[in-house]
Amino acid sequence: MSDHDYIIVGGGSAGCVLANRLSADGRHRVALIEAGGAGRHPSFHIPVGYVWNRAHPRGNWLFHSEPEPSSGNRAILWPRGKVLGGSSAINGLLYVRGQPQDYDAWRELGNPGWGWADVLPYFRRSEDQVRGADAFHGVGGPLGVSDVSVRHPLAEAYIAAARASGLPLREDFNGDVQEGVGYFQMTVRKGVRSSTANAYLRPALKRSNLRVVTNAQVTHVLFEGRRATGVRVRVGGRDIELKAAREVILSAGAVQSPALLQRSGVGSATRLQELGIPVVAHLPGVGANLQDHYMVSLTYRVGGVETINEATRGWRLLREIARYGWRRRGLLATSAAHVNAFLSTGTPIGRSDIQLHVMPATFDFATGKTEREPGLTCGVCQLRPESRGEIFIDGANALAPPKIRPRYLSAESDRQTLLAGLRQARRIGEQAAIARYVRHELLPGRHVASDDDWLAFARETGKTLYHPVGTCAMGTGGDAVVDSRLRVHGLDGLRVVDASVMPLLVSGNTNAPTIMIAERAADLVLQDAAQRDG
Repeated sequence: MSDHDYIIVGGGSAGCVLANRLSADGRHRVALIEAGGAGRHPSFHIPVGYVWNRAHPRGNWLFHSEPEPSSGNRAILWPRGKVLGGSSAINGLLYVRGQPQDYDAWRELGNPGWGWADVLPYFRRSEDQVRGADAFHGVGGPLGVSDVSVRHPLAEAYIAAARASGLPLREDFNGDVQEGVGYFQMTVRKGVRSSTANAYLRPALKRSNLRVVTNAQVTHVLFEGRRATGVRVRVGGRDIELKAAREVILSAGAVQSPALLQRSGVGSATRLQELGIPVVAHLPGVGANLQDHYMVSLTYRVGGVETINEATRGWRLLREIARYGWRRRGLLATSAAHVNAFLSTGTPIGRSDIQLHVMPATFDFATGKTEREPGLTCGVCQLRPESRGEIFIDGANALAPPKIRPRYLSAESDRQTLLAGLRQARRIGEQAAIARYVRHELLPGRHVASDDDWLAFARETGKTLYHPVGTCAMGTGGDAVVDSRLRVHGLDGLRVVDASVMPLLVSGNTNAPTIMIAERAADLVLQDAAQRDG
């Protein structure tokens, strides 16, 4: 006798969406299993909590990449959410979907139903857009989407500088065209972080057919032959088994979902056999095709204006806490980056290949904490990297972190595009509108001018933008892991629903697309159930 109809592994950006949608009609017994806690600490709900949580073990897996020559032989911190809401509970709150062409490219890779026209309704369904509904946006959905509540003087000046350099003003980065500069929108509702735990899961917690288990790590998927039948879970130092009558759905994220498949015998047969793991299915794409945005930041010492650096310490922090407590406003109620820019280094207008994240803050490179002196950061990333990495377990130990090898900047095209983007970002920083605040360029410093110098700086200081995807890619080719309905190839009763299924990285931030994937996946799961039940 099975305990549940559906077991969802991972209560993150996708898992909380699935838990809500699959339990909504009351007919299906749903279990959501999360390795982290319930996320009651205030830092998971105050928008600026990302400042503390991105490098804190509270609610964070704190993975590190393997040292690689292409990124200065550094072990780069990879924050991943380990709490209900997952990375949507600790991220920078930025709501950006990517370009319509991204999703059409997914469809062209053999994934019907994933083109822009197909996925737009799911973006709209998820959204409660503060600006109201239109052809691209929805209202009444679970996910609160609002405007940056603070118009910081440095943000205004940077927008003016970018416009002076030739970028158009863009009011909406989630329409049909991205190119331009403007303010981000963020996943915040009335001053509170709209994580998927807050937006989707909390309203569903009283349903009798939904069971949520926290502080419980799934170590293996259980199989009978080639059918997934349940999971093994480590809870309080002991292992228990839960059975699923219909499906096991992995929503553990682009790091953990492939690792869990590999530990369970699904992956490259040769590599699994080398680790002594019995092979259930040979799928060499599990853990392969890793893509991520690699961000390299220009930083400036500024004057004549207060920045987040000063506002998050001492009496100024007490002032901001009072502002937030009184009206849910101020710097504590806003996103990591304020200003967004998409620009082209040579591709046609409307198909940007560089994104800028601009924030009135600077961070100590060693500790990740805000600096004491006022500062401005412009993070530069290449949007569609051709470099491919991998994630693979190091052994059968279920609690050991997998090896993350991003291979940043291993493709020549990535290096050239990033160099062009860095130079464009520096030119914006030289415009009169922002230069009146800038005292000097901190990083990389004006001595960096040649291609070799810029590339060395990029290798030595770049970091993840927290957008890993592709490690359980959707498609029909030999390296695909799931089909267009997100079912694992060659196996029954097993799906993957999270950012790992993206065959190509979107040209923007990944949280909104991950939520969209889960919205669409819920429909696919329920459709398949209805068809089986006749």
